[in-house]
Amino acid sequence: MAGLSACSDSGATTTDSEGRTVVELWNIQTTEPSKSVWPERVKAFEAKNSKVRIKLVTLENDAYKSKMTARTSSGKLPDIYHTWGGGVLRQQIDAGLVEDLTPTVSPMAPTFIPASLKPYEFDGKTYAMPIDIGAVGFWYNKALFAKAGLTAPPATWADYLDAVRRLKSAGITPIALAGKEKWPGMYYWAYLSMRVGGVDSMQEAADAEDFTGDSFLKAGEHLKELVALEPFQKGFLGAGYSTPNGEAAVMGNGEAAMELMGQWGPNVQADSGKGIGEDLGFFPFPAVAGGKGARTDVFGGGGGYAVRKGAPQAAVDFLKFFMSPESDRVLVSEAEMMPVVKEAVGALTDPGLKAVSETLGKATGFQLYLDQAYPPAVGQEINDSVAALIAGTKSPEQVARSVTQVAKSQ
Repeated sequence: MAGLSACSDSGATTTDSEGRTVVELWNIQTTEPSKSVWPERVKAFEAKNSKVRIKLVTLENDAYKSKMTARTSSGKLPDIYHTWGGGVLRQQIDAGLVEDLTPTVSPMAPTFIPASLKPYEFDGKTYAMPIDIGAVGFWYNKALFAKAGLTAPPATWADYLDAVRRLKSAGITPIALAGKEKWPGMYYWAYLSMRVGGVDSMQEAADAEDFTGDSFLKAGEHLKELVALEPFQKGFLGAGYSTPNGEAAVMGNGEAAMELMGQWGPNVQADSGKGIGEDLGFFPFPAVAGGKGARTDVFGGGGGYAVRKGAPQAAVDFLKFFMSPESDRVLVSEAEMMPVVKEAVGALTDPGLKAVSETLGKATGFQLYLDQAYPPAVGQEINDSVAALIAGTKSPEQVARSVTQVAKSQ
């Protein structure tokens, strides 16, 4: 990017004892296999760029968020840093701390899966390079579907409710849910809101600080319809997600037919339970009759790397290398990341992840996780209020009013 050094600095460029430009990269790859792949990718870049040293700073997720909050307040961000996009990145942009990467990303954009760029786009500009992307959808047990006489995944919400009824009639628990942790239940409300009002309505509500519109009320009503069928496992309100008797274990042990979860679902099912192997399938969230949203609109998220304002050119050079087709194939095959570069999709071998990738590749719209897209307090209120709706202690109208009240208070 020409002119990077002319931008206002939020931190000084440094050199080491050998005169190499030092680029500090804050990342959250604390577990294998990615923990080992990141240093390997850094060495591969340094081998081609002898005048640059990439200094990796690896932090656990919560510690990273805490330290980044402090660095943002001080106005001194790392040269390259992990971002989930959405509201937090927007705050950093508004504070003048983030480099506009549009000149770099635009020529590369045709190589990316389009949905992977969405969380980092604001006002027609792109402020981060995607490194990972995923989608929430239904993981289902093919054997239990067959036992209930279901020959194909449901494509509409009406069909989905019918599938739940048929599973129950066959003596099968239709859905595993971690009611205690709240966020898994939020996925239903978020997706239903998208399907009724369309992806644009989600941002419009945030901008207007008003979630009492028709799409959110109807989403609550549709979710209430599902809850009335009593589709969840016994004791779901006290169940965790990855605990021994939690949602993932119930699904992984073949005790429920479905769970609504992200691309990490199969791994957690296998870790928490036994895993169901080839019986596991994936399908997108169903369409809602009369809704403005398409079945190909996706709810999900991933990770990207942003660059501080005034960072050295070497920071951008590294990102261009890191997200080249060759490098992304390494991230997919060796670090078990979801591909963001189209040419790296072929490196996927897991059938379930291939299905998620196909869903992302066909995405006509993309909505970031609500706790990232919206201010944290709004995301938390959505989780809390939707959990209350599922528990039967709040109505769809009360959910909409509570979220709106918190949104207006921010």
